[in-house]
Amino acid sequence: MATPPATRHVVAVPYPGRGHINPMLVVCRQLAAADSALTVTVVVTEEWHALLASAGVVPSLPERVRLATITNVLPSERGRGADPIGFIEAVNAKMGEPVEQLLDRLMLEQKPEAIVVDTYLTWGVATGASRGIPVCSLWTMPATFFLALYHMDQWPPTEACEAEEGQSSKSLDQYVPFPILSSVKCSYIKIFRSWELSMKRAAEAFLNVRKAQCVLFTSFYELEAYAINVLSELVPYPLYTVGPSIPYMPLKDYPDKINHEQCIDWLDIQPKNSVLYVSFGSHISLSPLQLDEIAMGLHDSAVSFFWVARDKATTNSLQQIAGHKGLVVPWCDQLKVLCHPSVGGFLSHCGWNSILEAVFAGVPLLAFPIVWDQLVNGRLVADEWKIGINLREDKNKDGNVSRAAVSAAMTKLMDLGDDDSQEMRRRAVELCQASRSAILEGGSSQRSLSSFVKDISKGRLNVSESPQ
Repeated sequence: MATPPATRHVVAVPYPGRGHINPMLVVCRQLAAADSALTVTVVVTEEWHALLASAGVVPSLPERVRLATITNVLPSERGRGADPIGFIEAVNAKMGEPVEQLLDRLMLEQKPEAIVVDTYLTWGVATGASRGIPVCSLWTMPATFFLALYHMDQWPPTEACEAEEGQSSKSLDQYVPFPILSSVKCSYIKIFRSWELSMKRAAEAFLNVRKAQCVLFTSFYELEAYAINVLSELVPYPLYTVGPSIPYMPLKDYPDKINHEQCIDWLDIQPKNSVLYVSFGSHISLSPLQLDEIAMGLHDSAVSFFWVARDKATTNSLQQIAGHKGLVVPWCDQLKVLCHPSVGGFLSHCGWNSILEAVFAGVPLLAFPIVWDQLVNGRLVADEWKIGINLREDKNKDGNVSRAAVSAAMTKLMDLGDDDSQEMRRRAVELCQASRSAILEGGSSQRSLSSFVKDISKGRLNVSESPQ
C-alpha cells in the first residue's frame, strides 16, 4: 500500500465580515481542491461559526477545510451597522491577541506552511512574521483599488479636489501616471479622507502589506489585466489572481428550475432578460429618502423587478411603493438568481463580491455605489468595462438620485432594443466567458492557484527568503 502524502497546513484569517469571509472560504476550498495533501484551518469568531453553521455552510465545507474559533471579542454582527467605527476599532484592538493564541496552539500540532490573512487585518503580517511563517495577504477588492491605495502617499492634497463631486473632472491618473486610475476621481479622494478612521486603518494595512510574502487577488487576470501587470512590476513579491472568488461551484449543473420556492417559481415564468434584480448588500444602508426614490423610480418605469430587502418592515414598505410588477423578499441565493435566464439587469451597491457575481452571470449593472471601493467599482463598471450605467453620476445637490433619473436608467438598461443596452450586454457576455474560463483547467486563475500551492509546498515564500 502506498504511503499517504504528508499533510501540509495553511491557516486562513478573514476579516470578520460577510464580504470578506465568503471569498476567503471560496479560496480555502480552491486550495484544498488543488492539493490533496493540504489542510486549511479558517479562524472565525464563535458568532460567525454559528452564523455559518445556521446557513448550512459548515456542513458543506470539504473535509480538509475546518473552522477554528476565537471568543466573541467583537461587537455582534447583528448590530455592527449601528456603530461601524466601534467595530473597526474592535477588530484592530481586540482580535489580534486571541488569533495569536489560537495560532500558537495550532503550531504545537503542526507549523503552518503559510497564513492567508485579510489585508485589512493590520496586525496580520506581524503575527506571521514573528513566528517565521510566510504571510499571504488576501485582497477582497479590485486590484485597481489596491493600486490606488498602494500609492496613497502620492494622492493630491484635499484642496486640489473639487468640492462638487459631479463637476470634478480630475482623476488620480493625473497624479499617479497609470491610465486605469482614471477610475479614481479626485472628488472620491476627498470623500475617502472624510472617513478618517478608514483611511488610518487603510494606511496601516498598506504599510504592512509591503512586508507580506505575497498577495492573493479575488479578481481574475482578464478583468484587470492592466492593474495586475503594473502591480507585478511594482511589488517586491509574487501576485496570484485566483478569482472570481465567489460560490460558483454549485452552479456547475445549473438546472432550469433552481428549487420550488415561490420567488424562483415566479422567475421561471418571466420572459428572458426581463427582470431587474435589486440588492444593496447585507451591511450598507441607504437613507429612507433614497430608498423611496428608487422604489418610486421602479414604479414609474416599465421594468419588472426582484428586490432583496433586509427586514419584513422594509420589504412590505417597498412592495407597496413599487407596486405589483415584481417581488420584494428578505433573502435569496444571489448568484443563483443572477444566473436565472429571466434576470437581465442588476441594480447594485457595487460591493466587489456582487460585481464578480454579476460578471460571472453575464448580467449588466446599474451601479449605485455608496462607500469606499464601491465608488471606484462603479466607475470601472461604466467607464472601463462598459457593462453598466453609474447612477452616482446623477446625484442631485442634496446627495440623492431622483426617481426620474432612476426610472430613466432602469428603462434604458432593460430595453433590449436600445443600442447602448445591447453593447453593454455584449460586453457582459464577453466578461462572463472570460470569468468562467479563468477557473477551468488551464485557465488563468487555475494556473495562478497552482503556482501559489507549488510555491508554498516548495518553501519559495519562506520569510527568510522574501524581500522586505
